[in-house]
Amino acid sequence: MKPYFIAVFLFCCYIAHAQNKGKTLFTAGHAGAFIGGLYDGYYPYSSLKQHGDFGLGAPHKLDGELLMLNGKIYQTQAGGKTFEVKDTGSAPFAVVNFFKVDKRYIVNTSMNKDRLYACLDSLLPDQNSIYAIRIHGKYSFVKTRAFPPVTQSPYVPLAQMLPLQHFFNFNSAEGYLVGYRIPAYMEGANISGYHFHYLSNNHQNGGHLIDILTNGITIEICELNSFTVDLPQTQAFKAFDFKQDRREEVKQVENGNKN
Repeated sequence: MKPYFIAVFLFCCYIAHAQNKGKTLFTAGHAGAFIGGLYDGYYPYSSLKQHGDFGLGAPHKLDGELLMLNGKIYQTQAGGKTFEVKDTGSAPFAVVNFFKVDKRYIVNTSMNKDRLYACLDSLLPDQNSIYAIRIHGKYSFVKTRAFPPVTQSPYVPLAQMLPLQHFFNFNSAEGYLVGYRIPAYMEGANISGYHFHYLSNNHQNGGHLIDILTNGITIEICELNSFTVDLPQTQAFKAFDFKQDRREEVKQVENGNKN
């Protein structure tokens, strides 16, 4: 192959890679295993940033909640402190992507969480697509939560730690919701349905979204067309029992209650 054609070929490969870079959901860890009690961090934050500038997850030993926005990772601890983390940390579970806006909507109607999700359903008609969703605006009310760190191994499943979670209520808030709508066929390795974390404009408040009342928001959608899962090469993961049905536990953890 002549040098000219080699150069053209490599350039086309580079363009294809660059175009697909913002269309892949990268999952570090396995959601089912994480829900089941695998809380030890194994995937470095520095490596997560190679796969995205947007996303959410959990920190080492379940010490709160993680959120990635504009290439920076923030942690909200059970004590309520929210801060930007150093790249030296690691996560047991996280989902990230490079966020590129495909569609943008402005919604001035006041909505609680159920109505917000119904609104998103109307904007995202393809039930089998993967969507990264960034929402910014004002909120009359935001309720979030964070778990305290675990201290003794073996760790109990996350649903058994619900009595230990800490809730935070924010009134007249402004900030971001960072999240995804994951299709049902990805359940297990990921958490299907909607999943959001919150970060205030001043980066001082955050956590896993429990409830909300919007008061004028901008919704930005990034549609993804592929996904990759990195599995932990740890003895705990290799010995984990995947036969147990944890779908009800996932619902409890997502909603923050045993109902």
